[in-house]
Amino acid sequence: MTNTPESSRVFNFGAGPAVIPEPVLEEARRDLLTLPGIGMSVLEVSHRSATFTEIIETAEANIRQLSELPDDYHVLFLQGGATQQFAMVPMNLLPKGGTADYVVTGSWAKKAAKEAELFGTVGIAASTADEGFSRVPEPSELKMLAGTAYVHITSNNTIFGTQWPEMPDTGGCPLVVDASSDIFSRPLDLVRDGVGLLYAGAQKNLGPAGVTLVLVRDELVRRAEDVDRTVPTMLRYSTYASSGSLHNTPPVFAIYMVGLVTKWLLANGGLDAMATRNERKAQKVYAAIDRSGFYRGTAQSESRSLMNVTIRLPSEELEGRFVSDASAAGFVGLKGHRSVGGLRASIYNAFPEAGIDAFVDFMDEFSRVNG
Repeated sequence: MTNTPESSRVFNFGAGPAVIPEPVLEEARRDLLTLPGIGMSVLEVSHRSATFTEIIETAEANIRQLSELPDDYHVLFLQGGATQQFAMVPMNLLPKGGTADYVVTGSWAKKAAKEAELFGTVGIAASTADEGFSRVPEPSELKMLAGTAYVHITSNNTIFGTQWPEMPDTGGCPLVVDASSDIFSRPLDLVRDGVGLLYAGAQKNLGPAGVTLVLVRDELVRRAEDVDRTVPTMLRYSTYASSGSLHNTPPVFAIYMVGLVTKWLLANGGLDAMATRNERKAQKVYAAIDRSGFYRGTAQSESRSLMNVTIRLPSEELEGRFVSDASAAGFVGLKGHRSVGGLRASIYNAFPEAGIDAFVDFMDEFSRVNG
């Protein structure tokens, strides 16, 4: 386990809210009492102050640098979680009488498609439900409706442990991506991949819960003004694009934390370095699964997630014992999602590689004793 001067930290495999880089926590702890030169806590600063203007502008600049975001994309800091985007996307982008396509690769994608049905016709371009969501589709499997307004995918599936290895080609139709669980875990090229809008809740790779990041092309913000639908002010992308995400009081502390996490990402080599590190971490766990004859990965190999490793053991009784013994050894948050059971090791950007090595040793010993 890793240690700080005051406490012993466990290895947190939780799916979200999830592990945050320790240097970020140390800096936040300092600023929690008094921001340098300000004389008050970051929790106390006004969202209309010059101090917060610097905080939000720094967070945006870091995000733009990490993602090499073109100038015609807006960086929006919203509330309501990624789940609110299930409604905001079709409210803003799906014209009355229009159609949108959804690729259903898990529970969250299924919920997003269901919500979109409130606002127009939804086509299921592809689904892997009949395979237990054990993989993502091949791009050639996507069957899109004629004239579809956009295609929605979930880039990483936390519950089933699958991930798109690369974005599918949608033939010029805007791609909308729920990237909540793998945002900034690998390089982004929104223009190359045809991504018109990408959204992500912060609580896995960006910071604490409370803010949702939306990267949206200006053309789609303007399209939202022509959907021929009454959209409440607080649910319009244009409201936040025109106000710099300051139409109302934003989640000040959560945005401050996003700024610190993105600074940490830049200081550690950016997204190319994160991708290399995440690949190495995940492969250590998958190698332990594959060589054991005791553990079984639930995702098909070509679709395995680098963020969420889902595992089954020979029995539920052994799975319960594994979770209990792991917790006693300092590995927490390993119980699988309640809808599927099993085990789940979420190893986001901030999860330390030393924790992976210790966990693999624990896996090997557990299988030796119980296999």
